[in-house]
Amino acid sequence: MHETPLGPLTLHAGARGVTGLSFPGRGERLDDARRDAGALANATRQLDEYFAQERTAFDLPLDLHGTPFQLRVWSALLEIPYGTTVTYTELARAVGRADVVRAVAAAVGRTPVPIVVPCHRVLGAGGALTGYGGGLQRKQALLDLERRGAAGLPPEPAWAFRQMTLV
Repeated sequence: MHETPLGPLTLHAGARGVTGLSFPGRGERLDDARRDAGALANATRQLDEYFAQERTAFDLPLDLHGTPFQLRVWSALLEIPYGTTVTYTELARAVGRADVVRAVAAAVGRTPVPIVVPCHRVLGAGGALTGYGGGLQRKQALLDLERRGAAGLPPEPAWAFRQMTLV
């Protein structure tokens, strides 16, 4: 469990890299007594830097498990620049499958390492804020954090971030 402005996040890792990130109330709870904090030290440091607006991209080994199609979509998510958004339709075009926007949206919804693989940067048609595994308030908070960072504005105080996202 790693404390962040979005609440405690649970990170999962395998021998080849980070395999998952879960929001509070989502995913399985881990037994802290069996936790190896050192194995995830780089990931937690990079998350802290991201929330402090000192990092715009993650440099972590990822060990993502999914179908070839999901892996293609997740790879495309990694190409969306910090502080910007795309629609599901634009993402579907980017993976060469404009004919299966719903399947692309489903793959985005199954992103195993949200934030690091920035699925929050994908919006519905017309820029509508749509589903997010951590909840729409967290998605909006992440987009706001990145907009502030991209504009060179200081981060919101952690208490304001927490109030805004966890109400």
